[in-house]
Amino acid sequence: MTTIDRRHLVAGLAASAVAMGAARAQGFPSRPVTLVVPFTPGGTTDILARLLAQRLSTSFGRQVVVENRPGAGGSVAAEQVARAQPDGHTLLMGHIGTLAVNPGLYPRLGYQPLRDFAPVSMIATVHNVLVVHPDVPVTDVRSLVAYAKANPGKLNYASGGNGSAAHIAMALFADMAGLDMVHIPYRGTGPAVSDLRGGRVQLTMTGAPVLLPLVQSGELRGLGVSGTRRLASAPNLPTIAEAALPGFEASQWYGIVAPVGLTDAITGLLATEIHRAMTTGDTTERLAREGADVWVDTPAEFRAHIASEIERWGGLIRRAGLRPD
Repeated sequence: MTTIDRRHLVAGLAASAVAMGAARAQGFPSRPVTLVVPFTPGGTTDILARLLAQRLSTSFGRQVVVENRPGAGGSVAAEQVARAQPDGHTLLMGHIGTLAVNPGLYPRLGYQPLRDFAPVSMIATVHNVLVVHPDVPVTDVRSLVAYAKANPGKLNYASGGNGSAAHIAMALFADMAGLDMVHIPYRGTGPAVSDLRGGRVQLTMTGAPVLLPLVQSGELRGLGVSGTRRLASAPNLPTIAEAALPGFEASQWYGIVAPVGLTDAITGLLATEIHRAMTTGDTTERLAREGADVWVDTPAEFRAHIASEIERWGGLIRRAGLRPD
């Protein structure tokens, strides 16, 4: 994925102007807005949510409060938001895991993304970085694949939980490379990375904003990035596709959804203010330095993207026989 097409953004803002005015007339927001993050603090989802909340608080003149509600790969928070009043005051920081992976991973999921949520807008895509603890005797993606094949079942990879970005990215990596590795899910990216730094697990693949500082400090060894291009902030890290697995791509994406039933007026206002928050000031440049791209779209486009991603990752889950651990 690439950064937002500016002409598309201008058209989208113009199209939502009438709805935005209607929402303002209704006095939205009339109280603080809660932006629910379905994971623990410290991960990429939390970092993006706090950046967006800060910008929206300024534009709304009302506080946007980030609330972390981890559990079951984001399912706990998603179910709670799906049952909230559809008035725009409770939003979910949606994520590839909660909106696209969980429907295929959990057979009795208590929500369905396309049925229970009103998509508002994507906000960003984030490149994952494949890292290992320095004690693992590998220096690049090819040597990792060779080592894992020579030691089946001996490498443990950490993730922020079932259905998290790290879980699905590593599952795709193992599937394409034909590897047998053990998944160790944690209650959030922060604890997973903490145990990786301590050598209690051997590798992970999760968002660049979390891992690049640890690669640059030498605490972890970076092997590759999951996108279709190298990162400007880490040009020496090859893509996994160019290094060893042609066609590999497993970037994360994030977007805001609300309980189904949200009015067009409030949806339009939220989309407009999210677009403005993500594309003004230094947001684009700041995120680019951390391995993320701003990506905003219309509610209809976001819905179509969620549908296509459910199909994509559902296929991997069925093929690889993934189950909640």
